[in-house]
Amino acid sequence: MALYLITGANRGIGLEMCRQLDERGDEVIAACRCSSPALDAIGVRVETGLDVAHDDSVNLLADRLADVEIDVLVNNAGILQNVSFDDLDLESVRRQFDVNALGPLRVTRALRDHLGHGSKVAILTSLMGSLTDNTSGGHYGYRMSKAAVSMAGVSLAHDLRPRGIALAILHPGMVSTDMTGHQGVPVDQSVRGLLDRIDGLTLDNSGTFWHSDGRVLPW
Repeated sequence: MALYLITGANRGIGLEMCRQLDERGDEVIAACRCSSPALDAIGVRVETGLDVAHDDSVNLLADRLADVEIDVLVNNAGILQNVSFDDLDLESVRRQFDVNALGPLRVTRALRDHLGHGSKVAILTSLMGSLTDNTSGGHYGYRMSKAAVSMAGVSLAHDLRPRGIALAILHPGMVSTDMTGHQGVPVDQSVRGLLDRIDGLTLDNSGTFWHSDGRVLPW
């Protein structure tokens, strides 16, 4: 049994990950800005008030965890706002950077003392952040923030390796959630794949960019 901490755990992928982990007997801390009836119904430990875009909020979570040792930290919290070239809302771009790119870095740094040798970190990014895969343009804030967090993940993989901590950079696929307008594969299918990738994560493959189905993806 391992202890997982999952950000953005009140809905979508984070919620389903809490459900599947609880069902298989792992211990879960679900961290989010506010809970939901669906999350409360699972019965895992819920830590509310977490806004990954604010240092104070993240540091308060670290303080509340006291001496909890985290086996797997899943940086799942994220936002998607469509910003086009013709409607270039730079405030939206900045917000997406703060949540999607800086959020996982901020959380991982704040919780680093709760991670030990053998712990794992997962960052949920997106294939929309792949330079190679971008054949359609648009979505400036989301694409740029996800490319940035993938780079942060590679750097973290190097920096955490001496401490015996492995890191996975994960694309969940196009998943049917509120964020995507319920288009894509079922969320339970995506989460099963994500957990398989995390289960198979080692220091030897740390820093790899995976699809939830196991494919290694282009940067």
